Amino acid sequence: MFEQEFITNAIKRSAETKLDRRKLFTMAGITGIGAATTLLVGAEPASAEPAHKSMGAPSDASILNFALNLEYLEAEFYLRAVTGVGLPDSMTTGTGARGNVSGGRAVPFKTPLIKKYAQEIAADEKAHVAFLRSALGASAVSRPTISLDKSFTAAATAAGVIQKGQIFDPYANEINFLLAAFIFEDVGVTAYKGAAGFIANKTYLDAAAGLLAVEAYHAGIIRTTLYASGVQTPAIYDTVQKISDARDSLDGPTDDDQGIGTAAVSNLVPTDANSLAYSRTTAQVLNIVYLTSEQARSGGFFPSGVNGSINTSGDFDNDGD
Repeated sequence: MFEQEFITNAIKRSAETKLDRRKLFTMAGITGIGAATTLLVGAEPASAEPAHKSMGAPSDASILNFALNLEYLEAEFYLRAVTGVGLPDSMTTGTGARGNVSGGRAVPFKTPLIKKYAQEIAADEKAHVAFLRSALGASAVSRPTISLDKSFTAAATAAGVIQKGQIFDPYANEINFLLAAFIFEDVGVTAYKGAAGFIANKTYLDAAAGLLAVEAYHAGIIRTTLYASGVQTPAIYDTVQKISDARDSLDGPTDDDQGIGTAAVSNLVPTDANSLAYSRTTAQVLNIVYLTSEQARSGGFFPSGVNGSINTSGDFDNDGD
């Protein structure tokens, strides 16, 4: 009886879409609940299932839809920088309210190498959107309302990069573009690492690992390019550190976020004491993209919030309000 209930719950957890269910059985070339029992618990007792995989945890589809919201943001940001336009309408439909994108235009790149980096990353982010939408099928969320103008000014003002009343335009030049990209890429890496432990379906876990790796490559490119740019313009190191400190002020009491170092010592790979990448919860990620340390369901880069069941930031207000 317990075994039957466990399998039913496990399949419900990792099979929110029809595609989930199909993959769960096809991976082992089997069908039916009896065979699923062999697949899922045959060599291991059911009690070995981690506590966070219980029915209270978010479904795999919910986690992937959360990731899709972030990929929409990155794809729209990069595509506009290199092409002047964002995702085609056919790649923005789905469940939940579909929103528009404000801001964004082609960056007047002066360095061919930086332009090539941006073009490659833009293509990757567009492919990520296509992949997640395909994996989720009819359960995929639509693109939410995205701000690529006022949000960057708010973020830069809060970080002390600009003064109140000034405007930060991420598309004005390639350095501004790199600083804006720095905001997203590190967050993407920590988001995927934080979500990995909650994904039950191994097919989806493998996909998430692949996405995490690519985001880490992207973050490495952005951090390295900014560091190299700082050789001629040392003020870049301080600006990047301000952005890092601002992220740290939003996502809780821990001091994990890191800049790129100084002219004397580089810090291109942000890690913990064991040289491991650190994680963020979905709530912490939303604190950063909503630009708030308080519990909220919208703000910042997502003025109307993200689509899907994972949509609320954490309450890390230092005043305890």
